[in-house]
This record gives sequence, C-alpha cells and structure tokens, in this order.
Amino acid sequence: MQIAMQTISATDLARNTREILDRVASRGETVAVQRNRTTIARIVPPEPTMTAAQALAGLQPMLTHKQGAAWLKDGRGGFDESVRDPWG
Repeated sequence: MQIAMQTISATDLARNTREILDRVASRGETVAVQRNRTTIARIVPPEPTMTAAQALAGLQPMLTHKQGAAWLKDGRGGFDESVRDPWG
C-alpha cells in the first residue's frame, strides 16, 4: 500500500518543520514542498536498513545457535580498525 504524497508550501514547511518531519519519520509519508506552485523538494523517509543481527534473526529457524554465532563472527572478521594512508 502506497501512501499518497502530501504537497505543502515552503512557508508551511518553515512554520511546521517538526510536525512534518515527525510524520515522515513515524508514518513513512513523503511530502512534496512547493514554492510558487513549483515543486522544489521532496522529503522522503530513509530506505529501510537491516543489521547483521536482524538478518540473522530471519535466518534463525534455518541455523543452529553455533552456525549463527559463526556467521556473525565471520561477518565481523577481517576488519582492521586502524587508519591507514591509502597512498603511503
């Protein structure tokens, strides 16, 4: 189900920024912003993201606890936390 996009004026955005951003964040609404009857911007919710733990939770029925722990360990491995000069 797609929610209809609301159109507001730039003035309304300036006066009601918090309320509008709350609707975008909590309800996933997209808001078009117009100035002089021309759309100048759209405020859209961010793309959904998933952490490794969330992905693992979806796989949980298929993996044993030991397999899940190994999957998380492998996913975190190989990352060096130090900062290096790529040209040096």
